[in-house]
Amino acid sequence: MDLYEKNGNVLYILNILKKYSDVDHMLSVAEIQRKVKELYDVEIDPRTIRRNINLLKYKLNYDISTREDNGKGYFIHRDPETDFEPGEIRAIIDNFSYANYIVPSIAKNIIKKCKNIQTIYENEKIKDYQIYANDSKTENAEVIKNIEDILNSIYQHKKIQFEYWKYALTNKLEKKIVSEPIVSPYAIVYSKQEFYLIGIKEGQIKFYNYRLDRMKNIQILDENIEIKKKKSEIQDFAESSTEMFGGEKVEIEAICHVLLLDTIFDVFGKNATIKKISKDDEHFKLIVDTNPLGFKMWAMRNIDLIEVKRPESLRNEMKKIIKDANKRYNS
Repeated sequence: MDLYEKNGNVLYILNILKKYSDVDHMLSVAEIQRKVKELYDVEIDPRTIRRNINLLKYKLNYDISTREDNGKGYFIHRDPETDFEPGEIRAIIDNFSYANYIVPSIAKNIIKKCKNIQTIYENEKIKDYQIYANDSKTENAEVIKNIEDILNSIYQHKKIQFEYWKYALTNKLEKKIVSEPIVSPYAIVYSKQEFYLIGIKEGQIKFYNYRLDRMKNIQILDENIEIKKKKSEIQDFAESSTEMFGGEKVEIEAICHVLLLDTIFDVFGKNATIKKISKDDEHFKLIVDTNPLGFKMWAMRNIDLIEVKRPESLRNEMKKIIKDANKRYNS
């Protein structure tokens, strides 16, 4: 046996315990010996196996159950501080499978990494895993890098510049770079399967939202962020940005059907005040401080379940939209 094989013994055994053992699949010394030969083409004697397991257990603090402990064989416990539970792995796989913000090829690689840290027995349970989703994933492969770049710029207190695109309808539907703003970044938020940057555009003082999957070629500039914002200000903006539209907040009052009750908290969180309406079990009053444009977009999607009461300006906007729509459908 050469020096490299000898030094690799402890890693061979650790990898086998991680991949092929659990409380329901304990390994004997002979089984570990066979696995080392099968996977690494290395002959290893039983005494060396026991010595290396003791090294892992007592010197490197791996939680390994031994035959002396359980009367059967060897297996490694998951470390609750560092190892994912099977349900957690499945949640991660589901998230990357269905999330719109990540391209399929990157999602596939992340899922592969998740499977590589599980035992073969856990992976057997998800071997027939299928993704059932519409084809709405982004085509921008830079999203994960965008997250890294933005987090680095926030940590360094530096401004960034990037290309920002939107869809444009010319002779055909196409993506078009609409601006190349310089932005002071403050936070990344996740809303409705999309990541957004909360930042302040150069020359402005108010927050804006930018979708990360529409950002390309981020550059971290050698310019310090000048406008200081408290965490409470950032949180307040994030919580009040309905549909991720930034801008000034106003207090909005609306009458909503009870079918919207759960949705209200998904959209507005703790920012919403709910009041019961006397002698009406089917409706409730909603009062919320939020961006009126975002609220209008949300209300229009639920037009049959909501009536805006105030402010009057927003109520009049809703009435005009409904009136114009009625004309189109009756023309």
